[in-house]
Amino acid sequence: MSHDHHDERPELTPEQTAAALNPPPGRNGGDLVVETLQGLGATTVFGLPGQHALGMFDALRRSSLDYVGLRVENNAGFAADAYGRVTGEVAPLLLSTGPGALTSLAALQEAAAASAPVLAVSSQIPAAGLGGGRHGYLHELRDQKASFRDIVKSVHTVRTASQIPSAIAAAWESALAAPHGPVWVEIPQDVLLAPTTLPVVTAMDATPRELHARPELVAVAAHLLSNAERPAIIAGGGVVRSDASGKLRALAERLRAPVVTTFGGKGAFPWEHPLSLQSWLEDRHTTDFLEDADVLLVVGSGLGELSSNYYTFAPRGRVVQIEADAGKLESNHPALGIHADARDALADLLEAVTPREDPAAAERVREVLARVRERIDAQERTLEQHLLGEIRAALPDTSPSFWDMTILAYWAWSAFDARHPNTMHSAQGAGGLGYGFPAAIGAAAADRTKPVLAVSGDGGAMYSLAELAPARQYDLPVTWLIVDDGGYGILREYMTDAFGETTGTELSRPDFVALAESFGVPAVRTSPETLADDLAKSFAQPGPSVVVLPALLRMFEPTHL
Repeated sequence: MSHDHHDERPELTPEQTAAALNPPPGRNGGDLVVETLQGLGATTVFGLPGQHALGMFDALRRSSLDYVGLRVENNAGFAADAYGRVTGEVAPLLLSTGPGALTSLAALQEAAAASAPVLAVSSQIPAAGLGGGRHGYLHELRDQKASFRDIVKSVHTVRTASQIPSAIAAAWESALAAPHGPVWVEIPQDVLLAPTTLPVVTAMDATPRELHARPELVAVAAHLLSNAERPAIIAGGGVVRSDASGKLRALAERLRAPVVTTFGGKGAFPWEHPLSLQSWLEDRHTTDFLEDADVLLVVGSGLGELSSNYYTFAPRGRVVQIEADAGKLESNHPALGIHADARDALADLLEAVTPREDPAAAERVREVLARVRERIDAQERTLEQHLLGEIRAALPDTSPSFWDMTILAYWAWSAFDARHPNTMHSAQGAGGLGYGFPAAIGAAAADRTKPVLAVSGDGGAMYSLAELAPARQYDLPVTWLIVDDGGYGILREYMTDAFGETTGTELSRPDFVALAESFGVPAVRTSPETLADDLAKSFAQPGPSVVVLPALLRMFEPTHL
């Protein structure tokens, strides 16, 4: 395996040498941060300024980086997460020390759960204060990076200006190594502010090593799948993250293997394909079908709580698991565990398997979907299904959608047709509230040419209201659908089922239409009958808009047993 890019020694031209010997005046440690980010290929950064971080923010002025400033650090983290998901590129997140840094933690937990490459660069108290003493600085923590170590892939503390380019390049490489994920760099205030005569940072290389599947394991997996009688495939978020949906489809067709996509893997396989079992994971008919497979290929999923029908799934056949995160490999089920990037391993398998004939496979898929449909229809949740249909009709096929933790999103995990890979995103990795709208802002910043949809409940919306300001400030094409049921709807259901009454779920809330308009964002109150038209109008107009749907929705009853 060659890694030539790690070994190249670029030669400087005489002009480049002269430039290195005569750096421009007026630069500080913050310039080394933004120059390194630019040299690594960043074009957009997210964040929120703070006292200790001002050196970085001043340096943005002297760079060509686009800055998208949100109003709450956690929301800036969600925006960076979405940018990383939709582009597959590193999303820099610039933060201050202490409270500013800590406020991003829930967003970084979501980025970790969803494998989104977020590079958080925070300031730190002056270097003299590092090391766990109690110096009395504003924002001081005894050990700031300890708060992040449990969440991010790697932490990097800088102590001098010369360490900045190397630390950011190492973090960048860590963020993009399979599986992608968030990383943390912290730089003291005085290092960011100190003038520097170091040369301008030019192109850096932080290409991660590829994570190849071991060939002897591919050979065994290919043998099992080629000789299976009832193969099936579970496709998770790793298929989307590694841009492997084309390889997945080719392999499924070669093996005639039905495919279920997890909630994180939405769009990884075409919804209407004859081999598509869609995403009905909270359904015993789907679970039974997967348990009956004699060889089950699991790609890019750890088969966690939601993907295993709440840990009731008990496969009877052989399991082959391809997973880039070694910690998830065989963590829930014994398997032939293959530690590899999904795209890379699927390409190897595609070459190694023998095509199967199985004329009955599509019919078995139709039977399972018919039984699922019959069960759902018996629950008479017509309003919820109607709303999803209206959203699907109005939303352009390639437009990304971002779903908060809300009842309509829980429906969408199972029932929404994500017509392209990497277009449907939710906060179901870590499950924090407030994801939808700021994430949509991040996606719109990545590509302003198509409308972006955010879906929240009124409870989740209250986490994100401040971000109407940057949506307007940057004139981003984000339509925010707020389903207003007067409280935390899913918790209302859980508590009613468990205790017969609710506590803390009923919410007073603003007039969302008037509130949006006070930010200069056009808003409309809609109904189930007018939703598709109102959404279509919002998508067609430039800039942000809000659509408020007063509706009391109910979850479908899952079946675990």
